[in-house]
Amino acid sequence: MQHNKDILWKGVLQWVLDDLLRFVFPNADQVFDFQKRFAYLDKELAELNAGPGKKTDVRSVDNLVKVFRKDGGEEWILVHVEVQDITKAKDRPLFPERMFRYYYRCFDRHHKPVVAIAIFCGPDGKQFKGSYKYEFMNTRVQYDYNMLSILDYSDKELAESKNPFAWVVLTAKKALLKGKNVDKKLLEGKLFIFRKLYDNGIFEKEKLQAILRFLDKYILFEEPETIRTFKREIDKITGKKNTMDILKELYVEEKNGVFVKNLLTKTTHSIDEIAALAEVPVDFVKEVKKNMRKKKK
Repeated sequence: MQHNKDILWKGVLQWVLDDLLRFVFPNADQVFDFQKRFAYLDKELAELNAGPGKKTDVRSVDNLVKVFRKDGGEEWILVHVEVQDITKAKDRPLFPERMFRYYYRCFDRHHKPVVAIAIFCGPDGKQFKGSYKYEFMNTRVQYDYNMLSILDYSDKELAESKNPFAWVVLTAKKALLKGKNVDKKLLEGKLFIFRKLYDNGIFEKEKLQAILRFLDKYILFEEPETIRTFKREIDKITGKKNTMDILKELYVEEKNGVFVKNLLTKTTHSIDEIAALAEVPVDFVKEVKKNMRKKKK
Protein backbone atom coordinates (compact mmCIF):
# COMPACT_ATOMS: atom_id res chain seq x y z
CA MET A 1 0.00 0.00 0.00
CA GLN A 2 1.28 3.46 -0.90
CA HIS A 3 1.88 5.38 2.31
CA ASN A 4 1.14 9.07 2.59
CA LYS A 5 4.51 10.75 2.07
CA ASP A 6 3.20 13.97 3.58
CA ILE A 7 2.68 12.22 6.91
CA LEU A 8 6.12 10.61 6.68
CA TRP A 9 7.82 13.97 6.10
CA LYS A 10 5.87 15.60 8.90
CA GLY A 11 6.81 12.80 11.26
CA VAL A 12 10.52 12.71 10.51
CA LEU A 13 10.96 16.51 10.53
CA GLN A 14 9.86 16.67 14.14
CA TRP A 15 12.78 14.37 15.02
CA VAL A 16 15.47 15.98 12.85
CA LEU A 17 14.59 19.69 12.88
CA ASP A 18 17.83 20.54 14.69
CA ASP A 19 19.76 18.63 12.03
CA LEU A 20 17.83 20.42 9.27
CA LEU A 21 18.84 23.78 10.74
CA ARG A 22 22.48 22.65 10.90
CA PHE A 23 22.21 21.38 7.32
CA VAL A 24 20.95 24.74 6.02
CA PHE A 25 22.88 27.06 8.35
CA PRO A 26 26.53 26.21 9.16
CA ASN A 27 26.40 28.50 12.22
CA ALA A 28 23.16 27.03 13.60
CA ASP A 29 24.75 25.94 16.89
CA GLN A 30 25.93 29.49 17.52
CA VAL A 31 22.49 30.99 16.77
CA PHE A 32 19.94 28.53 18.14
CA ASP A 33 19.63 27.19 21.68
CA PHE A 34 19.13 23.50 21.01
CA GLN A 35 19.02 22.76 24.73
CA LYS A 36 15.52 24.24 24.83
CA ARG A 37 12.66 22.25 23.39
CA PHE A 38 11.03 23.29 20.16
CA ALA A 39 7.38 24.35 20.28
CA TYR A 40 5.33 23.16 17.31
CA LEU A 41 2.55 25.53 16.29
CA ASP A 42 0.84 23.54 13.55
CA LYS A 43 -2.66 24.42 14.73
CA GLU A 44 -1.76 28.09 14.67
CA LEU A 45 -0.32 27.68 11.18
CA ALA A 46 -3.62 26.23 10.03
CA GLU A 47 -5.37 29.32 11.40
CA LEU A 48 -2.92 31.60 9.59
CA ASN A 49 -3.69 29.82 6.34
CA ALA A 50 -7.46 29.81 6.85
CA GLY A 51 -9.66 31.28 4.20
CA PRO A 52 -10.92 30.54 0.71
CA GLY A 53 -8.37 29.58 -1.92
CA LYS A 54 -8.05 27.83 -5.22
CA LYS A 55 -7.35 24.13 -5.19
CA THR A 56 -4.01 23.12 -6.66
CA ASP A 57 -2.03 19.94 -7.17
CA VAL A 58 0.49 21.09 -4.58
CA ARG A 59 1.25 18.56 -1.88
CA SER A 60 2.90 20.21 1.07
CA VAL A 61 3.91 19.70 4.66
CA ASP A 62 3.79 22.90 6.68
CA ASN A 63 5.57 23.26 10.00
CA LEU A 64 5.59 26.33 12.19
CA VAL A 65 8.07 25.98 15.05
CA LYS A 66 9.12 28.28 17.87
CA VAL A 67 12.89 28.03 18.28
CA PHE A 68 14.81 29.83 20.99
CA ARG A 69 17.94 31.81 20.24
CA LYS A 70 21.15 32.00 22.25
CA ASP A 71 21.45 35.77 22.14
CA GLY A 72 18.74 36.90 24.50
CA GLY A 73 16.45 35.46 27.13
CA GLU A 74 12.98 34.78 25.81
CA GLU A 75 13.74 35.97 22.31
CA TRP A 76 12.49 33.49 19.77
CA ILE A 77 11.91 33.11 16.08
CA LEU A 78 9.52 31.23 13.86
CA VAL A 79 11.01 28.64 11.56
CA HIS A 80 8.62 27.90 8.75
CA VAL A 81 9.47 24.77 6.81
CA GLU A 82 7.73 23.93 3.54
CA VAL A 83 8.15 20.48 2.03
CA GLN A 84 6.88 20.44 -1.53
CA ASP A 85 6.39 17.70 -4.08
CA ILE A 86 4.97 19.60 -7.05
CA THR A 87 4.61 17.83 -10.35
CA LYS A 88 2.61 20.27 -12.44
CA ALA A 89 4.23 23.32 -13.98
CA LYS A 90 1.13 25.47 -13.48
CA ASP A 91 1.63 25.35 -9.70
CA ARG A 92 5.14 26.82 -9.73
CA PRO A 93 4.14 30.52 -9.93
CA LEU A 94 1.79 30.08 -6.96
CA PHE A 95 4.42 28.88 -4.53
CA PRO A 96 6.44 32.11 -3.84
CA GLU A 97 3.24 34.03 -3.11
CA ARG A 98 2.18 31.32 -0.70
CA MET A 99 5.49 31.58 1.12
CA PHE A 100 5.11 35.35 1.34
CA ARG A 101 1.56 35.05 2.63
CA TYR A 102 2.72 32.83 5.48
CA TYR A 103 5.51 35.29 6.26
CA TYR A 104 3.38 38.41 6.59
CA ARG A 105 0.69 36.62 8.56
CA CYS A 106 3.27 35.22 10.99
CA PHE A 107 4.96 38.58 11.35
CA ASP A 108 1.67 40.43 11.77
CA ARG A 109 0.64 38.15 14.61
CA HIS A 110 3.96 37.81 16.46
CA HIS A 111 6.24 40.64 15.33
CA LYS A 112 9.14 38.21 15.56
CA PRO A 113 11.79 37.25 12.98
CA VAL A 114 10.69 34.55 10.55
CA VAL A 115 13.13 32.08 9.06
CA ALA A 116 11.60 30.27 6.08
CA ILE A 117 12.94 27.11 4.49
CA ALA A 118 11.40 25.52 1.40
CA ILE A 119 12.35 21.90 0.78
CA PHE A 120 11.61 20.62 -2.71
CA CYS A 121 11.51 16.83 -2.89
CA GLY A 122 10.15 16.52 -6.42
CA PRO A 123 12.04 16.14 -9.71
CA ASP A 124 11.36 19.75 -10.70
CA GLY A 125 12.60 21.41 -7.51
CA LYS A 126 15.37 23.30 -9.31
CA GLN A 127 12.82 25.17 -11.39
CA PHE A 128 11.33 27.05 -8.44
CA LYS A 129 12.28 30.57 -7.41
CA GLY A 130 13.51 31.46 -3.94
CA SER A 131 11.79 34.84 -3.73
CA TYR A 132 8.48 36.63 -4.10
CA LYS A 133 8.42 39.97 -5.88
CA TYR A 134 5.69 42.58 -6.24
CA GLU A 135 5.96 45.96 -7.92
CA PHE A 136 3.39 48.56 -8.94
CA MET A 137 3.57 52.36 -9.18
CA ASN A 138 6.89 52.60 -7.31
CA THR A 139 5.68 50.27 -4.55
CA ARG A 140 7.97 47.26 -4.32
CA VAL A 141 8.25 44.16 -2.18
CA GLN A 142 10.85 41.41 -2.39
CA TYR A 143 10.75 38.47 -0.01
CA ASP A 144 13.63 35.97 -0.17
CA TYR A 145 13.61 32.62 1.59
CA ASN A 146 15.92 29.62 1.94
CA MET A 147 15.54 26.91 -0.69
CA LEU A 148 16.66 23.31 -0.54
CA SER A 149 16.15 21.01 -3.52
CA ILE A 150 17.12 17.42 -2.84
CA LEU A 151 18.59 17.20 -6.35
CA ASP A 152 21.10 19.95 -5.54
CA TYR A 153 23.15 17.44 -3.54
CA SER A 154 25.17 14.56 -4.91
CA ASP A 155 24.74 11.07 -3.51
CA LYS A 156 28.40 11.16 -2.50
CA GLU A 157 28.19 14.28 -0.33
CA LEU A 158 24.96 13.12 1.30
CA ALA A 159 26.39 9.64 1.97
CA GLU A 160 29.56 11.07 3.51
CA SER A 161 27.72 13.58 5.69
CA LYS A 162 27.50 12.97 9.44
CA ASN A 163 24.29 15.00 9.62
CA PRO A 164 21.25 12.69 9.98
CA PHE A 165 19.14 15.05 7.88
CA ALA A 166 21.44 14.33 4.94
CA TRP A 167 20.32 10.68 5.13
CA VAL A 168 16.68 11.83 5.02
CA VAL A 169 17.49 13.82 1.86
CA LEU A 170 19.29 10.82 0.38
CA THR A 171 16.22 8.65 1.08
CA ALA A 172 13.91 11.10 -0.72
CA LYS A 173 16.36 11.34 -3.59
CA LYS A 174 16.62 7.57 -4.03
CA ALA A 175 12.81 7.34 -4.09
CA LEU A 176 12.83 9.37 -7.33
CA LEU A 177 14.69 6.61 -9.19
CA LYS A 178 12.90 5.28 -12.25
CA GLY A 179 13.61 3.20 -15.35
CA LYS A 180 14.92 -0.31 -15.86
CA ASN A 181 15.92 -2.45 -12.88
CA VAL A 182 14.48 0.19 -10.55
CA ASP A 183 14.00 -2.31 -7.72
CA LYS A 184 17.68 -3.26 -7.85
CA LYS A 185 18.70 0.40 -7.64
CA LEU A 186 16.24 1.08 -4.81
CA LEU A 187 17.51 -2.00 -2.93
CA GLU A 188 21.12 -0.83 -3.17
CA GLY A 189 20.19 2.66 -1.96
CA LYS A 190 17.97 1.45 0.86
CA LEU A 191 20.58 -0.99 2.14
CA PHE A 192 23.28 1.70 2.02
CA ILE A 193 21.21 4.09 4.15
CA PHE A 194 20.31 1.27 6.54
CA ARG A 195 24.03 0.61 7.08
CA LYS A 196 24.57 4.29 7.92
CA LEU A 197 21.80 4.16 10.51
CA TYR A 198 22.97 0.85 11.95
CA ASP A 199 26.58 2.01 12.26
CA ASN A 200 25.41 5.07 14.18
CA GLY A 201 23.38 3.11 16.73
CA ILE A 202 19.92 2.49 15.35
CA PHE A 203 18.98 0.15 18.21
CA GLU A 204 19.78 2.78 20.83
CA LYS A 205 18.71 6.13 19.35
CA GLU A 206 15.08 7.14 18.84
CA LYS A 207 16.01 9.71 16.19
CA LEU A 208 17.68 7.06 14.04
CA GLN A 209 14.69 4.76 14.48
CA ALA A 210 12.46 7.59 13.22
CA ILE A 211 14.69 8.00 10.15
CA LEU A 212 14.59 4.24 9.54
CA ARG A 213 10.82 4.34 9.66
CA PHE A 214 10.91 7.14 7.07
CA LEU A 215 13.30 5.06 4.95
CA ASP A 216 11.21 1.91 5.25
CA LYS A 217 7.96 3.56 4.17
CA TYR A 218 9.31 6.16 1.73
CA ILE A 219 11.27 3.79 -0.51
CA LEU A 220 8.87 1.09 -1.63
CA PHE A 221 9.75 -1.90 -3.78
CA GLU A 222 7.60 -3.12 -6.67
CA GLU A 223 8.46 -6.81 -6.36
CA PRO A 224 7.71 -8.97 -3.27
CA GLU A 225 11.00 -10.82 -3.77
CA THR A 226 12.92 -7.54 -3.37
CA ILE A 227 11.23 -7.01 -0.01
CA ARG A 228 12.35 -10.47 1.10
CA THR A 229 15.88 -9.82 -0.18
CA PHE A 230 16.01 -6.54 1.78
CA LYS A 231 15.03 -8.31 4.99
CA ARG A 232 17.63 -11.04 4.46
CA GLU A 233 20.37 -8.51 3.77
CA ILE A 234 19.69 -6.39 6.86
CA ASP A 235 19.73 -9.56 8.96
CA LYS A 236 23.24 -10.17 7.59
CA ILE A 237 24.29 -6.61 8.40
CA THR A 238 23.07 -6.79 12.01
CA GLY A 239 23.85 -10.44 12.64
CA LYS A 240 20.35 -10.83 14.04
CA LYS A 241 17.31 -12.79 12.91
CA ASN A 242 14.20 -10.86 11.91
CA THR A 243 15.83 -7.46 12.36
CA MET A 244 12.81 -5.59 11.03
CA ASP A 245 10.58 -7.35 13.55
CA ILE A 246 12.95 -6.31 16.34
CA LEU A 247 12.95 -2.73 15.09
CA LYS A 248 9.19 -2.77 14.78
CA GLU A 249 9.04 -3.62 18.47
CA LEU A 250 11.29 -0.64 19.13
CA TYR A 251 8.99 1.56 17.02
CA VAL A 252 5.71 0.51 18.50
CA GLU A 253 6.17 -1.54 21.66
CA GLU A 254 2.46 -2.24 21.76
CA LYS A 255 2.59 -3.62 25.31
CA ASN A 256 3.31 -0.22 26.82
CA GLY A 257 2.81 2.11 23.87
CA VAL A 258 6.22 3.84 24.13
CA PHE A 259 6.33 4.82 20.48
CA VAL A 260 2.73 6.04 20.53
CA LYS A 261 3.40 7.97 23.74
CA ASN A 262 6.34 9.69 22.09
CA LEU A 263 4.18 10.69 19.13
CA LEU A 264 1.45 11.98 21.45
CA THR A 265 3.84 14.04 23.58
CA LYS A 266 6.47 15.17 21.07
CA THR A 267 4.43 15.76 17.92
CA THR A 268 1.18 17.42 16.89
CA HIS A 269 -0.13 14.52 14.80
CA SER A 270 -3.80 13.63 14.96
CA ILE A 271 -4.86 10.30 16.43
CA ASP A 272 -5.47 8.93 12.93
CA GLU A 273 -1.99 10.04 11.77
CA ILE A 274 -0.34 8.47 14.84
CA ALA A 275 -2.18 5.21 14.21
CA ALA A 276 -0.95 5.23 10.61
CA LEU A 277 2.64 6.00 11.61
CA ALA A 278 2.72 3.39 14.39
CA GLU A 279 0.71 0.86 12.38
CA VAL A 280 -1.67 0.27 15.26
CA PRO A 281 -5.48 0.57 15.52
CA VAL A 282 -6.94 4.00 16.25
CA ASP A 283 -8.55 2.54 19.40
CA PHE A 284 -5.09 1.56 20.67
CA VAL A 285 -3.87 5.16 20.34
CA LYS A 286 -6.98 6.42 22.13
CA GLU A 287 -6.38 3.93 24.95
CA VAL A 288 -2.74 5.04 25.35
CA LYS A 289 -3.85 8.68 25.44
CA LYS A 290 -6.54 7.86 28.00
CA ASN A 291 -4.02 6.08 30.27
CA MET A 292 -1.60 9.00 30.01
CA ARG A 293 -4.33 11.35 31.25
CA LYS A 294 -5.08 9.06 34.18
CA LYS A 295 -1.43 9.07 35.28
CA LYS A 296 -1.35 12.87 35.27
CA LYS A 297 -4.23 13.05 37.76
